[in-house]
Amino acid sequence: MSAAREENHVIYCLDMVKAYGANVVLDDIDFKVSRGEFVTVVGPSGCGKSTMLRLILGQERHTSGTMLIDGREIYHPDVTRGIVFQRYSLFPHLTAMENVMIGKLFTATCLELLGSMETSRDEAMYYLKKVGLEDDAKKKPHQLSGGQQQRVAIAQALIMKPEILMMDEPYGALDPYTREDLQMFILEVWEETGMTIFFVTHDLEEAVFLGSRVVAFSQYYSDGRHGLKHGARIVSDYDLGRSIKSTEVKKSPAFSDLIHRIRHESFEPKFCQSVKAFNQTHPDSFMTLTEEQGAVAAEVVESI
Repeated sequence: MSAAREENHVIYCLDMVKAYGANVVLDDIDFKVSRGEFVTVVGPSGCGKSTMLRLILGQERHTSGTMLIDGREIYHPDVTRGIVFQRYSLFPHLTAMENVMIGKLFTATCLELLGSMETSRDEAMYYLKKVGLEDDAKKKPHQLSGGQQQRVAIAQALIMKPEILMMDEPYGALDPYTREDLQMFILEVWEETGMTIFFVTHDLEEAVFLGSRVVAFSQYYSDGRHGLKHGARIVSDYDLGRSIKSTEVKKSPAFSDLIHRIRHESFEPKFCQSVKAFNQTHPDSFMTLTEEQGAVAAEVVESI
């Protein structure tokens, strides 16, 4: 890969495989993500969405193929990649302020720590204000609503200024009103910071509304292999543009049609499309096949 491509693509995978023993979860993943993209990831249960997130985070290593983050292989998590989980990653005995500060304090050296408390407190208050919780800085998690706790968790991630912010079904446990409120909030954060966001969700409406790009993983496809259980691949990759959308777009026929199309392409076991038929409309989308795979895939297309 050229230096220019390394600079432009914060995530780059080529023929990447992740397996646990004989169980292949992700199979020949070809995937690149430009800086500043808001990538929403969907797919049926067991297709490896959260596994992909852990690989990007550095919690796990891929089994074979190539996976580069910022042009280099990664071996462990670091501050360049932040994460927000569905279950709020807050310490119950700490206040909202202390929870936001904790990452900065953990990563400071002894000398930095001596002079950083006031600076860290000021910075934590800045991010609490950004998430609308400056008046709740002294409250502990049990005194906050679910939506407020998730805002603290987001502030906890943002204070570390990650290049990639990963979110693993962060709004799944919230009521619809709070969920939509936090959807608009994270879009505002994305527009303001320009960071790359990788957002895993089981909610197709949320994925299509938030993403500048929607990527669907699925284990339901055909590449000519018979009797072999294969892992998931990227079966759909849609470019939705980088402008923030009004919530009114959710009512449009085009919005509903796209949700239906993605559900059909990714979630329906009976719709076992050929790898040659995968939707790859995003400019960064690509797929490599061996000559044998390409020939067999072409035969499958003709028979559908």
